[in-house]
Amino acid sequence: MKGLRFERIGRDRYYNVVFHIGSTYVPVSDETVEELKAHSLLPAERFLDLLLDKVGYSSYLKDQIRAELKSAGDPVTQITVLQGTIREL
Repeated sequence: MKGLRFERIGRDRYYNVVFHIGSTYVPVSDETVEELKAHSLLPAERFLDLLLDKVGYSSYLKDQIRAELKSAGDPVTQITVLQGTIREL
């Protein structure tokens, strides 16, 4: 599946949420999910910076996230959708 998305994979596990980057994924800690939720109303560009900082913890992941944003269409719309999704997790 193309694009970026969050998915809840369970509860009471070490990682309950994963962040999909195209066909790969990164586990996301509950603390990171809560921090992203707390900042989910930021403008899209600032939320992207926070997302890159918290989920893209290596230069490789940051590059993959940026590449997926470029290839999948309008980045601002994609970030807005991610912000809505994170609030619902």
